[in-house]
Amino acid sequence: MADPNSRPGSIRLAPTPGVNPDDASSQALTEALGSSFLLVRFCMALLLAAFVFSCVFTVNPNEVAVVLRFGKPRGTGTEALLKQGLHWALPYPIDEIVRVRIGESKTLRSSVAWYAISPEEEAAGAVPAATGTLRPGVDGHTLTSDGNILHVRATMKYRIADPIAYAFNFRDATNILANLLNNSIYHASARFTADAALYNDRIAFTDAIRGRLSQLIERTSIGVTLEPLDVEVSAPIYVKDAFNDVLKATQDRQRKISEAQGYYDETVRKAVGEAKSIVDTGLVSSNSLVQTIGAESKFFHDQLAAYDRNPVLFRERNRIAAVTDILTNAPDKFFLPERADGQRRELRINLNREPASPPRKDKDPSGR
Repeated sequence: MADPNSRPGSIRLAPTPGVNPDDASSQALTEALGSSFLLVRFCMALLLAAFVFSCVFTVNPNEVAVVLRFGKPRGTGTEALLKQGLHWALPYPIDEIVRVRIGESKTLRSSVAWYAISPEEEAAGAVPAATGTLRPGVDGHTLTSDGNILHVRATMKYRIADPIAYAFNFRDATNILANLLNNSIYHASARFTADAALYNDRIAFTDAIRGRLSQLIERTSIGVTLEPLDVEVSAPIYVKDAFNDVLKATQDRQRKISEAQGYYDETVRKAVGEAKSIVDTGLVSSNSLVQTIGAESKFFHDQLAAYDRNPVLFRERNRIAAVTDILTNAPDKFFLPERADGQRRELRINLNREPASPPRKDKDPSGR
């Protein structure tokens, strides 16, 4: 419908009766804002859930965690240690989670006093070729108490006993432990001779390194517990053959001494045994002889009264007793009566006669 007040040549539309344009716009805007607020609330809920879940963390077995709030541990002493399980912390940079593994044994090797060796040679177990002299800038070494040069390498194993001291009291605890191990090697080397460290007293040398290392660990309070320590000692490569010759000569000398000592001990034991046997035999013979003589003396002393009464009768009785004993025990008896002419009889005895056959025993009692 055209507006009567419009200028000629132009057309002006009139609003439809009963419809308010402002109300329609407000309603559309209200619906749009409602949808937007719903979306915002949904996003805020998601963000809140993500924030909550991001604050939850897990501590794995064989480890503990410490939560740093603005760089300071949350809690004191053992209360600051979070063990296995689910825990909560604010996001970084408010809270920072530091994990420390305490259930595993850590290994640290010090090769500062060891000769230079490539990884390939180390893996193959080979020894570098001798260069004819020590290379101070390349080969590590130690000085012994007698002024000799040795190569020493130590491998230590340790466990973390105080996670807070290990993780927060030092910037790099591993580097500190390596320095302590190096100090222990030099300290022990300066108190042992080369022969003692290499051959004669290897166990005491290892114990000296371990004792010094334990003392330094306790003094620094680094929070670790020391486990078995492995120490390798080697003579300089360019004189190693000479050291081996000395070792071989020492071992030969010790073997000869041991053999001589064994022969000496065996000879002495044998001589002592023989001497004891001879002495015991002599004592037995002496005792037997003394007892026999004592018995004979008593026997003759008992017969003295009979002899004093009638010596002739006593001798005759003894003669008859001796002849009776002889005739009783003799297997063969020969009687030689005197000849009428007074001459001696000639007696011939067959010494090689055949032995007498044993009497025959019949199986049948009747004699058949």
